[in-house]
Amino acid sequence: MSEVKWIKITTNMFEDEKIRLIEGMPEGDTLLIIWIKLLAQAGKTNANGYILLNENIPYMEDMLVTLFNKSPVIIRLALQTFKQFGMIEIDDNQFISITNWGKHQSLTGLDKIREDTKKRVAAHRERKKTSLLNESNGCNVTGNGSGNKNETDIEKELEKELEKELEEELEEDINKYIVEIINHLNETCSTSYRTSTKKTRDLIKARFKQGFNIADFRKVIDIKASHWIENEEYNQYLRPSTLFGNKFEEYLNQQPKKGANRNGNTNEKTGRIPGIEGELPF
Repeated sequence: MSEVKWIKITTNMFEDEKIRLIEGMPEGDTLLIIWIKLLAQAGKTNANGYILLNENIPYMEDMLVTLFNKSPVIIRLALQTFKQFGMIEIDDNQFISITNWGKHQSLTGLDKIREDTKKRVAAHRERKKTSLLNESNGCNVTGNGSGNKNETDIEKELEKELEKELEEELEEDINKYIVEIINHLNETCSTSYRTSTKKTRDLIKARFKQGFNIADFRKVIDIKASHWIENEEYNQYLRPSTLFGNKFEEYLNQQPKKGANRNGNTNEKTGRIPGIEGELPF
């Protein structure tokens, strides 16, 4: 997870209905400051909107008290408010994430993965180029010049080698995302699908190429689990071939079943405020 130096905030943020409602609450100004700090922390962590101390440790409520220098009561109120308004999600492991972070920060699909991969190999590219130039300059020991490569030839050779390395790095990154997606499906739906199945991998890659991201996969899984997990006729369709197929975008735009949590149970409230819909306020 590489740290980013900026995040995107729209100029009409304070015209958003949710922000205006929060602004009118007691401690509204403080809640908005906490919201901005959460956005900044999500950008700093750069982990698909998750608020993390590191890759495996989430910021818990008491940790945010210290990080944001606010009272426990205020932090608790802020998290409850943001969750009610659908601005954040808190999973069963108490991981806090900004809803639809990737979509609103324009970090989508393979473009984001490829960009991250290119950054990682940039330094290696320069080192490799220097190494090849040094080898070329040192190989002509007879003085006839026949052993030297010009810089254009070295660039072509380097491009081919680095393109291959980039594809390998990209495949490795995609593999990590596939594992995350299938693990979420198995945990949510009590299934045992494998990450190595070719059809499953091809479907996920196809959706990435269309511009969808990790958050979209998680949302589709959660939505369809709320619809089908307790339905004996339809729970068989909680599988990669159905969820990640041609109807993926259609599923993504559906609403979760009212009263169902992420595991499909219907004994909890959805946590949404009636009548409050639309884009996130950033």
